[in-house]
Order: sequence, then C-alpha cells, then structure tokens
Amino acid sequence: MEWSIQEIARKAGTTSRTLRHYGDLGLLAPSRLGSNGYRYYDQDALVRLQRILLLRELGLSLPAIKGVLEGQRDTAVALRAHLLLLEQEQERIGRQIASVRTTLHKTQEGMELMAEEVFDGFDHTAHEREVTERWGHEAYEQGDRWWRSLGEDEKKAFLGEHEAIARDWGRAREAGVRAGSDAAQEIARRHCAWLSTTAAPSRSYVIGLGEMYVADPRFGKNYDRYGDGTAAFVRDALTIYAEQRLSD
Repeated sequence: MEWSIQEIARKAGTTSRTLRHYGDLGLLAPSRLGSNGYRYYDQDALVRLQRILLLRELGLSLPAIKGVLEGQRDTAVALRAHLLLLEQEQERIGRQIASVRTTLHKTQEGMELMAEEVFDGFDHTAHEREVTERWGHEAYEQGDRWWRSLGEDEKKAFLGEHEAIARDWGRAREAGVRAGSDAAQEIARRHCAWLSTTAAPSRSYVIGLGEMYVADPRFGKNYDRYGDGTAAFVRDALTIYAEQRLSD
C-alpha cells in the first residue's frame, strides 16, 4: 500500500512542502514518483516519517535527525527507544497533572501543601546536559545551587512569576502589540529580571534563549499555549531589548 504526498501530509499534520523539503535534505525519499511527477510513499516511508516527527518533538535539528537516522539502521530498535522516551515523558506529565490537581484541591480547601507534592514531576536537573552544552557546566551549577537554596514559598513564587509573564506575552501578542513597543519592552524587562537568578543575563544569553524558545518545542510550548506565534513574539521582543539594554 502507498499514499500520495497530499495524503501523507494531511494524516501527519504537516504540509507537502515540508515533505518535499525532507526529501531534498535526504531525510525522507519517496518510494516512487508517478508519471505525473507526484511523490508516493510506502509503509517504510511512513515509519521513517514517524521517527522524524518524534525526533523533531524532542527538539533535534534536521541535520541532527539525519545523523540519528543514518546511525540507527535497525528500525525496531530505534522505535523501542522512541517508545521508552515517550513513556517516560507520559509518566512525568502524569505526575505533573496529579501535582497540579493536588495543589488546586488543597488550596481550595485551605489545606497545607507539601513541597514534594507541589513539585512532583518538575525535575529541573533533567536539562543538565543541555544547559551544560549551551552555556557551560558552571552555568548549570550556579543555577542548580540557586534553585536548591530556595524555600518552598520562593520556588512557588518563582514559577508563578514566569506564568504571569508568559500570560502577559500572550495577551500582548493577541492585542497586536509590536515587539519594539514600550508595552512589549516592559514585559521583556520583567522577563530578563526573572532570568536574573544568580547574575544579570548577558545580551548573547538572552538572544540565544529567545531563539531557543522558537527552535525547541519543549520551551516554545510554554508561550504558544497562550496563542500560536507567541514564542516568536517573545523572541523578537527579547532580541530588541537585549540589543538595546544589555551587554556581554
């Protein structure tokens, strides 16, 4: 059985243009070309596309995905690895859901909260390797020491402040506010102040972080859940703020 490029794009929630781009990069070759020049994909191509989409959700770039696919010839082994990662993420999200439900119930009932309940599933050390690769081990250690030094109320306040900032970003984008406007730049100031946990953030750090919000769906979803395009709006506003107000 095979499917046309339009059918695959529709079922996968992507576009024909994206699939052709994957083909041009050597990521996803069609199983055959029709007499009309249309691309058709068989079952093996479907499995490969599934792997590409899974790796994209993990935040990998297309060149990195190509390297992974070329290095993992055994499809069954690769899919088992994907499945394990998804199951781990499912378990972590399940713990977060239970944590938020407990927090909601206890706050509504006026019951005392336990730190273990509030932050179950929120493991900041999960990004140790990524932070180290991007900004160095010293940056990770500083952030880790700072987080562990906070009390229960301080951790809740820190997370709550970010939630308020993310919500305001979404409202500003929905209202049509320009990234360079005074209103957006005030949110950018608050965002950078929130980032100032151990020291004032540098220009390059903030610009790089803004780019990551757009490039990495794990971070971008924190803003795009307040409306599609919010992460890109945050990036643009933070870049303007960093270039005008921060130094390296």
